[in-house]
Amino acid sequence: MMTNLFGEFFGTMVLMIFGCGVVANCLLKKSKAEGAGWMVITAGWAFGVVLGVFSAVATGAPQADLNPAVTLAKTFMGVYTMPQAIATMGAELLGGIVGATIVWLAFLPHWEVTEDKGAKLAIFCTAPAIRNTGANLLCEIIATAMLVLMIFAIFSKNTGSIPAGFGPYLVGILVWALGLSLGGPTGYALNPARDLGPRIAHAILPIAGKGDSDWGYSWIPVVGPLAGAAVAYVIGHAIGLM
Repeated sequence: MMTNLFGEFFGTMVLMIFGCGVVANCLLKKSKAEGAGWMVITAGWAFGVVLGVFSAVATGAPQADLNPAVTLAKTFMGVYTMPQAIATMGAELLGGIVGATIVWLAFLPHWEVTEDKGAKLAIFCTAPAIRNTGANLLCEIIATAMLVLMIFAIFSKNTGSIPAGFGPYLVGILVWALGLSLGGPTGYALNPARDLGPRIAHAILPIAGKGDSDWGYSWIPVVGPLAGAAVAYVIGHAIGLM
C-alpha cells in the first residue's frame, strides 16, 4: 500500500508540474509563452495527464488515479476499501501541493513582474468565467461525470483489449477533449487534488504580489468532481460499462 501511495503522490506531482506549469507559461509576464492561449493550456494539461500516469505506474501505483474523483468511483467498484481510498486521496492532495510549489520555484522571477493577482491564482486553481454557484457546480458535475464515464468506456470489456501502455494516451486525449469542449465555464477542475492542492500552495507560499486564494469558491471544484464521479458510477453500472 505504501508503494501505491508514493506512486499516486509522485504521479499527481508530475501532473501538476506540467499542468500548472503550462498555465504559468501562458499567463506570467515576460514568459516566452505569454499569451499562447487556451489551445496550449488544454494540450499541456492533457500531456501532463499522460506523463503523470506513466510516472505513477513506474513508481508503484498500478491504478494511477491521480484524482480523488476517480479514486471514489473505483471505491464504489470495490477496487479500494474506504480507508485505502482516503489514504490514496491524501497522497494525491499532497502531490498537488508539492507539484504546484515546484512550478512556483520554476517561475520565481516572474511573479514579481506580473501585476494581475487573478492570473497568478489561475496558475494554481480554477475560477468560473461567470460566477454562479449552481451553474458552476453543475458544470463540474457534468464534466467530471464525462471524464469518469469515458474512462469506463475506454477500459470496458466491451471495447476489447487495449495494447499495453496505450491507455494513458487515450486518457490524455480525453482530458484534452474535455478542456476543449467543456472547460470554458469553470476551467474544468475535474479533480479535487488538482484544484485544492495547488490552492493550498497558493495560500501558504510567499508569492510576490499575490491576492487571496478565493476560498469561497474552493468547495465547488471539490464537491462537483466527487458528485460527478458518483453520477458516472451509477450511469456506467446501469448501461453496462463495467
